[in-house]
Amino acid sequence: MAICVSGGQTAPPTQAVKRMTTTPNPSTSPAGEAAALRERLSRLSAASLRINESMELDTVLQDVLDSARSLAGARYGVLVVLDGGGRGEMMLASGIAADEFHGLREMPGWEEVYEYLGGLSGPLRVADFGGHIRALGLPASLPPVPVCAFLAVPILRLGRVMGHLYLSHSEPGEAFSAGDEELLAMFAAQAALVIANARRHQEERRARARLETLINTSPVGVVVLDAGTGRPVSFNQEALRIVERLNRPGQPPETLLNGLTIRRADGREEELADMPLARLMSAGETVRAEEMTLLAPDGRSVAVLINGSPIPAGAGESGAGGRVESYVVMLQDLTELEELGRLRAEFLGLVSRQLRTPLAAVRGAVATLLEAGAELEPAETGQFHAIIRDQSERMRRLIGDLLDVARIETGTLTVSPAPLEVAELVEGARQRFLSRGGRRGLEIEVDLAPGLPPVLADGQRMALALAHLLARVAAGLPLGSSTVRVRAAREGLYVAISLAAQGAEDLSGEPPRRLGRFPQVEDEERSGAGLALAVCRGIVEVHGGRLRAGSGGRGLTVTVPAAEGESGRAAPRVAASAAARERLRVLAVDDDPHALRYLRDALWNAGYFPVATGDPEEVPRLLEEERPHLALLDATLPGHDGLAAELVRRVLEEADAPVILLASSGQEEAMAHALDLGVSDYLVKPFSPAELEARVRAALRRRDQPHLAAPSAAYVLGSLTIDYTQRRVSVAGSAVELTPNEYALLAELAVNAGRTLTHDHLLHRVWSPGRRG
Repeated sequence: MAICVSGGQTAPPTQAVKRMTTTPNPSTSPAGEAAALRERLSRLSAASLRINESMELDTVLQDVLDSARSLAGARYGVLVVLDGGGRGEMMLASGIAADEFHGLREMPGWEEVYEYLGGLSGPLRVADFGGHIRALGLPASLPPVPVCAFLAVPILRLGRVMGHLYLSHSEPGEAFSAGDEELLAMFAAQAALVIANARRHQEERRARARLETLINTSPVGVVVLDAGTGRPVSFNQEALRIVERLNRPGQPPETLLNGLTIRRADGREEELADMPLARLMSAGETVRAEEMTLLAPDGRSVAVLINGSPIPAGAGESGAGGRVESYVVMLQDLTELEELGRLRAEFLGLVSRQLRTPLAAVRGAVATLLEAGAELEPAETGQFHAIIRDQSERMRRLIGDLLDVARIETGTLTVSPAPLEVAELVEGARQRFLSRGGRRGLEIEVDLAPGLPPVLADGQRMALALAHLLARVAAGLPLGSSTVRVRAAREGLYVAISLAAQGAEDLSGEPPRRLGRFPQVEDEERSGAGLALAVCRGIVEVHGGRLRAGSGGRGLTVTVPAAEGESGRAAPRVAASAAARERLRVLAVDDDPHALRYLRDALWNAGYFPVATGDPEEVPRLLEEERPHLALLDATLPGHDGLAAELVRRVLEEADAPVILLASSGQEEAMAHALDLGVSDYLVKPFSPAELEARVRAALRRRDQPHLAAPSAAYVLGSLTIDYTQRRVSVAGSAVELTPNEYALLAELAVNAGRTLTHDHLLHRVWSPGRRG
């Protein structure tokens, strides 16, 4: 009698299984044997069909195990799947409860048993599994389920073991027959092929998903066209962005090709259907680096670099010599490169004109000395020597400024900010201005507001920037004017330093005009300070400040971050914040893959954790899951209004995080509206990584700045009482019900009783989205 290896009573079978008799019947006729064989083959065929119904690997494996258990009439079944290196990858069970299966996997001392079973290269059929294990000298502790008769069949493919099927009966007297073993061996051979196909299908799906992700995040547009009809089959995100610049709102991207015109590099224009690209697509030829401009019917255009390759039907099987099935076109948007090239060309032209002036003076002085040196008086010779010296020094400064511009553009300009008194900074700028040949007789009038905090700045570089700005303002003074006023006042977390000529109109109420990254040529030809202005702007923005001009260019204003606390305490706080930045998450939203990659790299290099997405629909989920400390939002997201107002509102309300808007030049009115929405700051593209880091740092510092605490003592005026600690208001002892904003307004007025508060101050303190408390 067989002795079962059992862990006790088990629940009844969860599904009925057909038991195959194992008792030989000598009287069985040949007809009966044939009928039994047909029945077994029929069941094998049905099981084979079942395991071929799905291509999902997990489903296939479970179907293989359930079918094997059904074919052999087993009570329990276990399938162990091996990876390419022969190690156990997955383990599945059938007919075993979850807790029993867990106990079976974690049985102490059974490592040797599992190693023995895993090393089987052929079927194993025993009537007493426990006795077989003991005979081998292996541990025989009780498993969580009763195991009597046992059948193991390896799953082999091309001589390699892909897995093992383990089946068992739970009742004494039940056994597996030789027919069961033979049937399971045939089934395992078919299962090996099905499992291999499912694995290949899974690997292909994973490879396809990785490829689709790579293509969708590529900064190059990819369009797949049907070679027969020329119709687009698929677009990646960058291709859709390019198409949306040419499409009318609501028009499907597929319909754009109907009226699209192509302008070639030589100026010729052709309809898309007449283009060599279409003919090459039909012939299955390759296009390499064809520069073209795509023109929409309404006149909008995009310059692109086109590459195209055919995909033959049956590629990978019959090679590329067959019929062309589809065509892949890659589009690289050249608009930004062309605009950047134009701006750089204008800027270099401006620089060359500024360098030509001192060079001409030096050349003239040298020519005069060479031609008439002997006839000149010593005083005249000294004057020519002074011209050569002064103009050479001017050229040296211009070349130094040009190198600084290059460092600013590449983000390699380094600054060492430290707390610095405003008076000391202004005096340093005045001394530099005078030492660099400042206008004689010019009076610089300094007006500093009382109680100004120190600024966080690199003293030498910021003084150089202010000296350049003094020279610019002085150069524009009309005849008879001899005074430049320098004023400094607090603006939130910044100190604003304004420079203006005496008699200039007060511009405090005028909308500021932000100076562009590359100065306008027509403006700079009058002042001759375009290169210096670019250096000033770069230095100021690397510090996290702004350089702006009033209407008509009257007056210049620089904002510099104020140092927190007293001078002696500010530097340690700045240094300590570097460790905190390691944990800060910054959400970046931009549909341009180029810009998104730039933001991701710049934020990572600055010590922040970037949470980047090109899909605005992902923002709510990212706000909930990532809880960013700050958000960078593109102001011109497709499908949204120009300010992406809804995204700004969601970030401010749901994440309570400051927002920095990323905008293009020429959006000054939009930026003013953005500030009204509650954004903390904005950046105008293109910007350097150093400027981005400074803006983010300033916005986070502004967020963490504590508001002034309300007094602990209650405010009493006549019958009015305001209890700040309990946030309660009463009149003559009766409580007054107020909304949070009503209470905040009343408390703000009470705390500042006797002072004049501006409308903007109340809006910021009471209705600001980022108000705490």
